[in-house]
Amino acid sequence: MRYQHVLLDLDHTLLDTDTSLQMAFGDAMSAVGADPTGVYPTFNDINEALWRRVEAQELTPPRVHVARFVELNEQLGLGVDPQRMADAFAQGMGEHGELYPGAREMLDKLAGMATLALITNGLSGIQRARIERLGIHDHFAAITISAEVGAAKPGTEIFDVAFEALGGPDKSGALMVGDNLGSDIAGGNNAGIDTCWYNPSGKPASAKHPASHTISSLEALLPIVAGQ
Repeated sequence: MRYQHVLLDLDHTLLDTDTSLQMAFGDAMSAVGADPTGVYPTFNDINEALWRRVEAQELTPPRVHVARFVELNEQLGLGVDPQRMADAFAQGMGEHGELYPGAREMLDKLAGMATLALITNGLSGIQRARIERLGIHDHFAAITISAEVGAAKPGTEIFDVAFEALGGPDKSGALMVGDNLGSDIAGGNNAGIDTCWYNPSGKPASAKHPASHTISSLEALLPIVAGQ
Protein backbone atom coordinates (compact mmCIF):
# COMPACT_ATOMS: atom_id res chain seq x y z
CA MET A 1 0.00 0.00 0.00
CA ARG A 2 1.16 3.54 -0.76
CA TYR A 3 -0.43 4.76 2.47
CA GLN A 4 -0.66 2.67 5.63
CA HIS A 5 -2.46 5.32 7.72
CA VAL A 6 -5.36 7.42 6.46
CA LEU A 7 -6.70 10.36 8.46
CA LEU A 8 -10.23 11.37 7.50
CA ASP A 9 -12.27 14.48 8.13
CA LEU A 10 -15.95 14.01 9.05
CA ASP A 11 -18.01 17.08 8.11
CA HIS A 12 -18.63 17.57 4.39
CA THR A 13 -16.25 14.67 3.68
CA LEU A 14 -18.05 11.61 5.03
CA LEU A 15 -21.15 13.29 6.45
CA ASP A 16 -23.84 15.33 4.68
CA THR A 17 -23.32 18.23 7.04
CA ASP A 18 -25.43 20.67 5.02
CA THR A 19 -28.55 18.64 5.72
CA SER A 20 -27.55 18.22 9.36
CA LEU A 21 -27.09 21.98 9.75
CA GLN A 22 -30.39 22.92 8.18
CA MET A 23 -32.42 20.41 10.19
CA ALA A 24 -30.67 21.33 13.44
CA PHE A 25 -31.27 25.02 12.76
CA GLY A 26 -34.98 24.26 12.43
CA ASP A 27 -34.84 22.58 15.83
CA ALA A 28 -33.10 25.62 17.33
CA MET A 29 -35.70 28.05 16.03
CA SER A 30 -38.57 25.81 17.15
CA ALA A 31 -37.08 25.61 20.65
CA VAL A 32 -37.62 29.36 21.11
CA GLY A 33 -40.81 29.63 19.08
CA ALA A 34 -39.19 31.62 16.25
CA ASP A 35 -40.12 31.42 12.59
CA PRO A 36 -37.20 29.91 10.60
CA THR A 37 -38.52 31.03 7.21
CA GLY A 38 -35.78 32.73 5.22
CA VAL A 39 -33.41 32.94 8.18
CA TYR A 40 -31.07 30.01 7.53
CA PRO A 41 -28.83 31.81 4.96
CA THR A 42 -28.04 34.50 7.54
CA PHE A 43 -27.22 31.88 10.15
CA ASN A 44 -25.08 29.93 7.69
CA ASP A 45 -23.02 33.02 6.88
CA ILE A 46 -22.47 33.68 10.58
CA ASN A 47 -21.58 30.06 11.28
CA GLU A 48 -19.10 29.79 8.41
CA ALA A 49 -17.42 33.05 9.39
CA LEU A 50 -16.94 31.79 12.95
CA TRP A 51 -15.46 28.49 11.78
CA ARG A 52 -13.04 30.41 9.56
CA ARG A 53 -11.89 32.15 12.74
CA VAL A 54 -11.34 28.71 14.27
CA GLU A 55 -9.16 27.82 11.28
CA ALA A 56 -7.26 31.07 11.82
CA GLN A 57 -6.81 30.02 15.47
CA GLU A 58 -8.67 33.12 16.65
CA LEU A 59 -11.49 31.11 18.28
CA THR A 60 -11.87 27.68 19.85
CA PRO A 61 -14.71 25.37 18.73
CA PRO A 62 -16.55 25.60 22.09
CA ARG A 63 -16.81 29.37 21.64
CA VAL A 64 -18.75 28.83 18.41
CA HIS A 65 -21.47 26.89 20.24
CA VAL A 66 -23.34 29.92 21.56
CA ALA A 67 -21.60 32.77 19.70
CA ARG A 68 -23.37 31.97 16.41
CA PHE A 69 -26.76 32.37 18.07
CA VAL A 70 -25.77 35.48 19.98
CA GLU A 71 -24.79 37.08 16.69
CA LEU A 72 -27.95 35.85 14.94
CA ASN A 73 -30.06 37.40 17.69
CA GLU A 74 -28.18 40.68 17.37
CA GLN A 75 -28.47 40.83 13.58
CA LEU A 76 -32.17 39.95 13.43
CA GLY A 77 -33.39 41.31 16.76
CA LEU A 78 -35.06 38.02 17.65
CA GLY A 79 -35.13 38.69 21.39
CA VAL A 80 -34.82 35.01 22.31
CA ASP A 81 -32.42 32.98 24.47
CA PRO A 82 -29.28 32.13 22.45
CA GLN A 83 -28.19 29.47 24.96
CA ARG A 84 -31.48 27.62 24.53
CA MET A 85 -31.09 27.83 20.75
CA ALA A 86 -27.50 26.58 20.95
CA ASP A 87 -28.44 23.58 23.08
CA ALA A 88 -31.32 22.58 20.78
CA PHE A 89 -29.06 23.06 17.76
CA ALA A 90 -26.33 20.86 19.25
CA GLN A 91 -28.82 18.10 19.98
CA GLY A 92 -30.19 18.34 16.45
CA MET A 93 -26.72 18.23 14.93
CA GLY A 94 -26.14 14.92 16.67
CA GLU A 95 -29.49 13.53 15.56
CA HIS A 96 -29.64 14.66 11.92
CA GLY A 97 -27.58 13.99 8.82
CA GLU A 98 -26.41 10.81 7.14
CA LEU A 99 -23.22 9.63 5.52
CA TYR A 100 -22.85 10.54 1.86
CA PRO A 101 -23.93 7.77 -0.53
CA GLY A 102 -21.10 5.27 -0.82
CA ALA A 103 -19.20 6.57 2.22
CA ARG A 104 -19.91 3.54 4.40
CA GLU A 105 -18.93 1.13 1.65
CA MET A 106 -15.74 3.10 1.05
CA LEU A 107 -14.88 2.99 4.76
CA ASP A 108 -15.47 -0.77 4.85
CA LYS A 109 -13.02 -1.28 1.99
CA LEU A 110 -10.50 1.28 3.23
CA ALA A 111 -10.39 -0.26 6.71
CA GLY A 112 -9.16 -3.46 5.11
CA MET A 113 -6.34 -1.58 3.38
CA ALA A 114 -5.01 0.85 5.98
CA THR A 115 -5.31 1.98 9.59
CA LEU A 116 -7.89 4.74 9.79
CA ALA A 117 -8.16 7.77 12.05
CA LEU A 118 -10.88 10.41 12.26
CA ILE A 119 -9.67 13.96 12.85
CA THR A 120 -12.37 16.60 13.08
CA ASN A 121 -12.89 20.21 14.12
CA GLY A 122 -16.04 20.18 16.17
CA LEU A 123 -17.77 19.93 19.52
CA SER A 124 -17.39 16.69 21.44
CA GLY A 125 -21.06 16.04 22.18
CA ILE A 126 -22.13 16.59 18.58
CA GLN A 127 -19.38 14.56 16.94
CA ARG A 128 -19.56 11.69 19.41
CA ALA A 129 -23.34 11.48 18.99
CA ARG A 130 -22.97 11.36 15.22
CA ILE A 131 -20.23 8.75 15.27
CA GLU A 132 -22.29 6.53 17.57
CA ARG A 133 -25.55 7.00 15.64
CA LEU A 134 -23.91 6.33 12.29
CA GLY A 135 -22.16 3.22 13.62
CA ILE A 136 -18.70 4.08 12.27
CA HIS A 137 -16.71 4.09 15.50
CA ASP A 138 -15.15 0.68 14.91
CA HIS A 139 -13.67 1.76 11.57
CA PHE A 140 -11.18 4.05 13.33
CA ALA A 141 -8.13 3.21 15.42
CA ALA A 142 -8.13 6.81 16.69
CA ILE A 143 -10.76 9.54 16.88
CA THR A 144 -9.46 13.06 17.53
CA ILE A 145 -11.99 15.86 18.09
CA SER A 146 -10.74 19.42 18.37
CA ALA A 147 -12.87 20.41 21.36
CA GLU A 148 -11.60 17.40 23.31
CA VAL A 149 -7.90 18.07 22.76
CA GLY A 150 -7.95 21.87 22.81
CA ALA A 151 -6.49 22.21 19.33
CA ALA A 152 -7.92 22.44 15.84
CA LYS A 153 -6.94 22.01 12.21
CA PRO A 154 -4.92 23.48 10.50
CA GLY A 155 -2.68 23.64 13.56
CA THR A 156 -0.17 20.84 14.02
CA GLU A 157 -1.03 19.97 17.63
CA ILE A 158 -4.24 18.12 16.75
CA PHE A 159 -2.26 16.02 14.27
CA ASP A 160 0.36 15.31 16.92
CA VAL A 161 -2.40 13.97 19.19
CA ALA A 162 -3.78 11.80 16.39
CA PHE A 163 -0.37 10.37 15.51
CA GLU A 164 0.36 9.64 19.16
CA ALA A 165 -2.94 7.74 19.38
CA LEU A 166 -1.88 5.74 16.32
CA GLY A 167 1.40 4.79 17.94
CA GLY A 168 3.65 7.29 16.17
CA PRO A 169 3.75 5.83 12.64
CA ASP A 170 6.06 7.04 9.88
CA LYS A 171 4.46 10.15 8.39
CA SER A 172 5.65 9.22 4.90
CA GLY A 173 2.97 6.53 4.87
CA ALA A 174 0.15 8.80 6.10
CA LEU A 175 -2.53 10.65 4.15
CA MET A 176 -4.99 13.36 5.28
CA VAL A 177 -8.32 13.37 3.44
CA GLY A 178 -10.82 16.20 3.65
CA ASP A 179 -12.95 18.73 1.82
CA ASN A 180 -11.65 21.95 3.35
CA LEU A 181 -8.51 23.51 1.90
CA GLY A 182 -8.06 25.89 4.83
CA SER A 183 -8.27 23.25 7.56
CA ASP A 184 -7.85 19.72 6.19
CA ILE A 185 -5.35 20.31 3.38
CA ALA A 186 -3.49 23.15 5.10
CA GLY A 187 -3.45 21.08 8.28
CA GLY A 188 -2.02 18.03 6.56
CA ASN A 189 0.58 20.17 4.84
CA ASN A 190 1.52 21.80 8.14
CA ALA A 191 1.84 18.37 9.74
CA GLY A 192 4.19 17.18 7.00
CA ILE A 193 1.97 14.50 5.51
CA ASP A 194 0.44 13.96 2.08
CA THR A 195 -3.05 15.28 1.49
CA CYS A 196 -6.09 14.34 -0.57
CA TRP A 197 -8.67 17.01 -1.32
CA TYR A 198 -12.23 15.73 -1.62
CA ASN A 199 -13.71 18.15 -4.16
CA PRO A 200 -16.97 16.78 -5.59
CA SER A 201 -18.21 20.19 -6.75
CA GLY A 202 -15.13 21.02 -8.80
CA LYS A 203 -13.94 24.07 -6.88
CA PRO A 204 -10.75 25.74 -8.14
CA ALA A 205 -7.51 24.56 -6.60
CA SER A 206 -5.46 26.82 -4.34
CA ALA A 207 -1.77 27.57 -4.77
CA LYS A 208 -1.73 28.54 -1.09
CA HIS A 209 -2.96 25.10 0.01
CA PRO A 210 -1.80 22.57 -2.62
CA ALA A 211 -3.04 19.00 -2.25
CA SER A 212 -1.02 15.90 -3.11
CA HIS A 213 -4.14 14.34 -4.64
CA THR A 214 -7.61 15.54 -5.60
CA ILE A 215 -10.71 13.34 -5.90
CA SER A 216 -14.28 14.05 -6.93
CA SER A 217 -15.71 10.84 -5.45
CA LEU A 218 -14.93 8.96 -2.26
CA GLU A 219 -14.45 5.71 -4.14
CA ALA A 220 -11.52 7.32 -5.98
CA LEU A 221 -9.61 7.37 -2.70
CA LEU A 222 -9.10 3.60 -2.74
CA PRO A 223 -6.64 3.33 -5.65
CA ILE A 224 -4.68 6.30 -4.26
CA VAL A 225 -4.21 4.51 -0.95
CA ALA A 226 -3.27 1.33 -2.78
CA GLY A 227 -0.71 3.20 -4.89
CA GLN A 228 -2.33 2.25 -8.17
